[in-house]
Amino acid sequence: MWRATVLTIFPEMFPGPLGLSLAGKALGDGKWALAAIDIRDFATDKHRSVDDTPAGGGAGMVMRADIAAAAIDAGRAHMPADAPAIYLSPRGTSLTQSRVRELAHGSGVILLCGRFEGVDERVLEARNIEEVSVGDYVLSGGELAAQALIDACVRLLPSVAGNDMSLTEESFASGLLEYPQYTRPRDWEGRTIPEVLLSGDHEKIARWRREQAEKITKERRPDLWQRLRRR
Repeated sequence: MWRATVLTIFPEMFPGPLGLSLAGKALGDGKWALAAIDIRDFATDKHRSVDDTPAGGGAGMVMRADIAAAAIDAGRAHMPADAPAIYLSPRGTSLTQSRVRELAHGSGVILLCGRFEGVDERVLEARNIEEVSVGDYVLSGGELAAQALIDACVRLLPSVAGNDMSLTEESFASGLLEYPQYTRPRDWEGRTIPEVLLSGDHEKIARWRREQAEKITKERRPDLWQRLRRR
């Protein structure tokens, strides 16, 4: 069974949206498992503090290496040995569909959710933590990013999505953004469904969808288009 262990100072945020829709049903059906570990449980003072002022001065607070390490070690004790430990960080490598697919095919993940100004660099080095970013922006903490990563993985698990074919034609599956989708009514506010989609000619439909996917990718994500052309 695929497992996700989340290290956070806000364990009450989980499962959150992961308890709903596809992920929630799969969780209830035992197709994957989720554990949220409270990092404050590893604090050593009566105030359950997990952070301290940054060395060298500066604004904010930094999560302590000793406390973060204790939480990581506890998380690893309940996970398969090959499960990677990931720190959700805006300076990490961008999360891609190919990396999500790799994680989904593994045994699970350990996710460290940062807060404040981040985590002491030494624990990231000492515990071989992979840093991953879900976008070029900054969140208040890693919890929402962790939920996004988990959801992206869970929907790829066997029998979770229901229709495996839909996973092969969506954005990023082939390196392209997805083509436009339409459904009834045929005419809505003067806008009609493209005739080719109503033709019943599957070869023409497939060609149109490919052309549209290429057009949208060129316009909206030229970086993806260039990467695809270099393959």
